[in-house]
This record gives sequence, C-alpha cells and structure tokens, in this order.
Amino acid sequence: MLGVPFLSACAGPTGTVGGGSSKTLTLALNRSLISLDNKMNQFDAAVTVQRAVRQALTAVAQDLTVEPVLAESFERTGALEWTVRLRENLVYSDGTPVTVEDVKTAIDCYRETGDGSFVGSQFPEWPELTRIDARTFLLTTRAPVVTLDVLMSNILITPAAANKPEELQGGVGSGPYRVERADSGTGRYTLVVNERYWGPDKPSVERVNIEFMPQESSRVDALRSGAVDVIDSIAPVSVLQLEGLSDIAIESVPGTRYSHLFFNFRQPEDSPLNDPRVRRALSWAIDGELIAEELFGGDVVIAEGLVPATLDGYVKTGEFVHDPERCRAELSRLGVQDLSMTLIWESGEWVNDSAAMEALVQMYRDVGVRLRLREFQPGGDINEWRRGLGGDWDILCNGYGNQTGLALTNIQGMYGSTPEMREQRDDYLGFAYSDIAAKVALATETGDRAERNDLLAEVQREVWELAPVLWAFVPNAVLARRESVRDVRLSSINSYPLSAVAIGE
Repeated sequence: MLGVPFLSACAGPTGTVGGGSSKTLTLALNRSLISLDNKMNQFDAAVTVQRAVRQALTAVAQDLTVEPVLAESFERTGALEWTVRLRENLVYSDGTPVTVEDVKTAIDCYRETGDGSFVGSQFPEWPELTRIDARTFLLTTRAPVVTLDVLMSNILITPAAANKPEELQGGVGSGPYRVERADSGTGRYTLVVNERYWGPDKPSVERVNIEFMPQESSRVDALRSGAVDVIDSIAPVSVLQLEGLSDIAIESVPGTRYSHLFFNFRQPEDSPLNDPRVRRALSWAIDGELIAEELFGGDVVIAEGLVPATLDGYVKTGEFVHDPERCRAELSRLGVQDLSMTLIWESGEWVNDSAAMEALVQMYRDVGVRLRLREFQPGGDINEWRRGLGGDWDILCNGYGNQTGLALTNIQGMYGSTPEMREQRDDYLGFAYSDIAAKVALATETGDRAERNDLLAEVQREVWELAPVLWAFVPNAVLARRESVRDVRLSSINSYPLSAVAIGE
C-alpha cells in the first residue's frame, strides 16, 4: 500500500500524530494533488483541499447557487460592470490583510497562465479591475458577461507578492486551514487549522493529512483498517464491499462531471476522422450500457447530450446507440478501411479506467478497427499532447468538471473556441467553429435566463450534429468515510467544505 510510512503515524480520527494528541482527518485521493491552486487543472476532489486553503470572492453552494465568500457583496451595476466589496477584516493565515490588489493580481496570474489553463477556457473574456477604495472595486468587460459572479468562484485569491502565473504548491491563503507540509511530487500534504481564520465557522478537525493512493484496493483497505478516514471516487465493486460494514458510510449524489471520449480535431486533412459521419458511426461500436453496468456498477448516467443533465441550460440532443453491425456497414459505405486509432488518457481519469479502455479495444476489434492505448501518469505531459504539441492521437478519455452549476460553463470551455483560439492552442482539443463560437459568446452576454438557455439549446443541437463526442456518461459523486466522520456535505461537484467536517464516536 502506498504511503505506509506516513500513514503509520496516524491512528485514525482520534489518534495521535507526531507524538501529540489531536483530532486528525486523513483523506486518500485517487489522483495526485499536484497543486494547491487550480490555474492549470482542477479535478473534482481537489476542490475540497484547495478551497480549504485558498478562497474566492464567491462559491457555488450545495444547491448550485452562487454565494459570497471573500466578497461581502457582488452586484451587477451595469451592462458591462460589476461592483464588488470585500468583507471587513479579512486576513490570510500569516496575518496580512486580503486586499483589492490581491484580487487584481490573481486575475492577472490566471490570465497570464495562458495555454492549457483549465479556468481560463471558461471565461469569454477577462475582467478589468478598477479600485474604488480599500474594500471596493469594479470589474468591467468589453461585452456583457452575465455569469461573472459565478465564474469568479474559480479564481482563488493569494497575496499579490506571492502569486505567480503558474501552479502554486504551497503558500498562504485565507481559508480555514493553512499548509504545514506540501510535497507535490508524492501528492502528500498536511493542513492545520488557520488560527487567524476570519470566518464564523471554525474547523473542529485540527489536522488534515492528504495522501495519494492510485490503487483503489489500497484505499479501500486503508479505510477499513482506519488508516484513512475518507476515500473518493470509488468503483461500484468497492461500494459493495464497504456498504455493509457498520463502521463505514457511503455518500452519493448526482454529479456534474461530464466524463467522455472526445475526438482530436487537429487531424491531417486526409484523415477519415474529419468526417462527422465517420465519427458518428464509430460511436455505434461502443456498448455503453455494458460498460456502465459491468464496470461502473450502474452508478453512472449515460449522457443524452453534450453536458450533464444536472446543469442549468442542458438540453437532450440525442442518445449514444450501440449498433456494431450498423457501424461496420456505415464505415464500409464511407470507404473507411483498415482504420487504426490511438486513445490517450491520464490514469485515474475514470473509475476502473484501465478496464474500460481494454473493453473499448475489444469493441472496436469486433467492428474491424484497431484501437491503441496510451496511458499517462499524473503529473506527466498529457497536457502537451492534448494541445497538439506531443505525439499523434485520435481520442481523449477525459472528464470535464463543473463547479458552477451552469451548462454555459461546459459549453464555453469545450465548444466555444474560435479558429483564432485554435491557432493559439487555447481551445479544447482543436474544436473551433466561428458560427458556434459566436452563438456561445452571445449567450454569455444574454442576461435573460430563458433567452440564454434557448441560445444554448441551439448550440448544443448544432454541436451534436458534428459528433465531437464518441461516448459520454455522468458519474455520481461517491465517497466512503468512517462512521465517526460526520457532516461531510458532499455536493454535486464532488467536493465538500472541509471546515464543516466533524469527528465523533
């Protein structure tokens, strides 16, 4: 089991750490937490840890509505203008005040992170900040951005002098916890209570250890033995093992993560994958129901569109149909022979991802298509490949998390790129159509919710006809915890407020 030397110092929630008695919580993540901010990447479970240390002006609540955090108020005061006022007496864990300049620098750093930024792709444009007084400022844009209060929930604030346009492994924040130890190489972190925390709800758990355990069997064993207290993103077979145990509890809620297989839209001109009819035909080879039931235990919902149905603005655009005979016949009719494709993914992207990939190899073998697999380890160079700067590939296995509750966020990030953005490699996997991007941009400017969602429905139907997604599903957010760990308020975005967690027999 990974992490045994460190875990041996933790006797579970009421044990001792480093020789001193304290209430300690140990989390075991299935993916390595390589950063304590989210500029480049933000897999769902990381949000729990990142936002325990660093906070944003706003946050998305459990009911997927926006609520203030560092902002006392965040109001739209004009078509192109928002007025924001910081709370009084905000301080970081080192005692320095949270300032308007910190917010400005944070926006600049996220913007300057550039290509490959997870957060940047969700902003139709970056707001300009104008200071009014010590606590008040304006955010202005060239065109209306009617969801700016929601988008700013992804901009984590750091002291200006310590912020950089790159991932931050350590540093101070304004959240309920501060960083005592950080090792991005191993994915191990230790958080302790921020004694200067400004918020009303002080954490009752004094210390939080974060471990990276890629092997699910190791995480399950560690949970059962009491070496760890919470594990995330568990497979159905593990749920079956754990749910009957008296000292283990399972949490599950409908998710907002769009797990999908997406085509590479940076293909050579003569590639048959440039034809949407070929892409659609290839989707018929996949037995999604079999994968969902056998590998995911039915704890997922097969998508019927391009974003999760849990999001505001979703519309059903079609279904992923399994029909291998039709697939073979259509490929033959289109003159596609001896097709070979390469699928890439990062380990841990899906639950049971390796088994799912091998199942896909067999399904494509059955229709005369060769599928090669290339797996990347966390912290590797898959982002370079995704941007077309690594090797050749045809399909990406990915998950697009959503922390806003809005379909617009996914649509902007995945389908709203322009050809100019594509040239700069500031797009999503090469998918860039001017007419679609224009409609998405108009949706970001439309204040009336019904009108905005009508535009988004039109966009989703147009994108569906282009068949960019080979197959997709929406997993439930699932975690397992020791029964003594209480108030784990798991939300649809697969995270929970760490400060609310309590430990008791």
